[in-house]
Amino acid sequence: MLTTLGGCTAVGGYSNETLFPDDIHSVRLEMFDNRSFRRGVEYELSDALAKRIEAHTPYKIVSSRDRTDSVITGQLVSISESALTLERELAEPLESEVVLTAVVTWKNLNTGHLMMNNKRITAAASYSEFQNQNFSYAAALAANKLAQRIVEHMENDW
Repeated sequence: MLTTLGGCTAVGGYSNETLFPDDIHSVRLEMFDNRSFRRGVEYELSDALAKRIEAHTPYKIVSSRDRTDSVITGQLVSISESALTLERELAEPLESEVVLTAVVTWKNLNTGHLMMNNKRITAAASYSEFQNQNFSYAAALAANKLAQRIVEHMENDW
């Protein structure tokens, strides 16, 4: 008697493998450069990215380039701010938006392979001065969202 087992197979099925490359165990995160005239946001982004990598990936952040498997470098290429809504009579912004755009490179130091090669990633956050929020608040929020998107791009392609 021949019996077949139904279930999940490697073709189109489920897997318990990690979404991240398994030949990497550590990441050196270099401070992001800032090409815009607004200063300080690069610190927010680098800090948020280090925390996200530690919390949401199997990788550890390592400070020594000699003891790491990979390195992430990047730069903030633009930090823009625009009004989303205006108050009718005074033409003052009711709500504004901050948009951060970064170019990120992630290199496997064991193989020399570029896992992200100048990948352009963008994130935005809005704020309202009527809610006691300001540019710094929105920039920190956008930096955190940008860090989340960078970590998402670190996953293997499906």
